[in-house]
Amino acid sequence: MEELRSKHARGEFTITVELDPPKGASAQKTLDEAGLLADRVDGINIADCPMAKMRMSPIALAHLIKYRKNIDTIFHLTCRDRNILGLQAELLGAAALGVHNILTLTGDEPSRGDHPDAKAVFELDSMGLLTVARTLNSGYDMTGHELDAPTEFYIGTTGNPGAEDLDAEYEKLCRKKEHGAQFIQTQPIYDLERAKRFIDKIAPLGLPVCLGLIPLKSFKMATYLHEKVPGISLTESILRRMEDGGREAGLTIAVETLEEIRRIAQGVHIMPLNDMEVVLYLLDHI
Repeated sequence: MEELRSKHARGEFTITVELDPPKGASAQKTLDEAGLLADRVDGINIADCPMAKMRMSPIALAHLIKYRKNIDTIFHLTCRDRNILGLQAELLGAAALGVHNILTLTGDEPSRGDHPDAKAVFELDSMGLLTVARTLNSGYDMTGHELDAPTEFYIGTTGNPGAEDLDAEYEKLCRKKEHGAQFIQTQPIYDLERAKRFIDKIAPLGLPVCLGLIPLKSFKMATYLHEKVPGISLTESILRRMEDGGREAGLTIAVETLEEIRRIAQGVHIMPLNDMEVVLYLLDHI
């Protein structure tokens, strides 16, 4: 199995797919889903209690998928549930388990999830977590003590092609690179002109960019994303097509978008919202 890091280093276009961990002690359903993607994608992202809803450890699941299904994995790690001690311990454990790709995130507030009274930690934000991963890679902990063995993380961060102020977004990503970021996975894009401007703007950073893609399922979903989710905007053309064509139009738009992403970025990050059929459709049509 060739790792994502090597493919990015060669400039190869990569496809990653995000899967949610199960709410239970069995990983079989997610392993079965991952098995459908074997030899078809370059990596599988595993979310960390997405939307602050309690789920299986992303590190454990990333390990199981990587070594049982022979697919590279990217585990998400948030600052919501762990202090600086716990974050370092989790990362050392991940390194020992052989999962080396990480997406660093601040995390959602517990009040949004299924344990609304849980106490949030947030001792660090995603910028601080980047520093932690970079420091462990250098062979030291966050107090400056030398580790018995350094980590070898390939450190990812997030970007927002739909940001209103691209100069501010660029400066933020510059700081993230200084703190240790080595690749970028973005929020979903629907406005390809905006995406191109984003790619051009951050090109001086020299970081591989994997543009996000959430296939649209309905006109209701399209309008919700356009009107309610900060940083996501749909073109009038896409909104009209979704109103007229529904799910079928959404699949066609997703294929068209993916093909364009292949021309302007180094990867696509597909977020299917637990719909494996749409992932397989996309893989069959590119």
